[in-house]
Amino acid sequence: MVSARGLAPALGRQHAPFNMTVELRAPATEADWTAYHTIRRRVLFELRGNEAAYDANHPDEHLPGHYPFVLWDAGVAVGVIRIDVENAVAIFRRVAIREDLQRRGYGRHLLQAAERFAAEYGCIRAVSHVDRGAVGFYERCGFRRDGPHAAGAAVAMSKQLH
Repeated sequence: MVSARGLAPALGRQHAPFNMTVELRAPATEADWTAYHTIRRRVLFELRGNEAAYDANHPDEHLPGHYPFVLWDAGVAVGVIRIDVENAVAIFRRVAIREDLQRRGYGRHLLQAAERFAAEYGCIRAVSHVDRGAVGFYERCGFRRDGPHAAGAAVAMSKQLH
């Protein structure tokens, strides 16, 4: 089985609009893991008033088929995602961009790099449970809603990968 580290260099550095140079890579050092957990904890838990629920040592991070990544720009951690691969489906989990860097194109680059990883891994579809406030962004990135949803719940969305 190919590891996330093995595929990350194949993703290479991507030149973004607005003169960004971004790179998606798996956490390899303690500092990388700290950046990964700091962004997740802050954006997905603290800012939502649920900081006590975050577990940086959750065993899911290290299960086979689960690939955590950090999005870097010039050595600065700007975003995170964990991609869980199940059969030919990539599940995008805990997608987050630092709150001070949102609305600058990083989210789009994170999703594009995650889609490339998933496609290179043999996935034909990406799915994610999206915060209601991010649904429009995901739709602009080509994701579609997967049916009706209860009030307050995350919205199930998916995208075919080419």
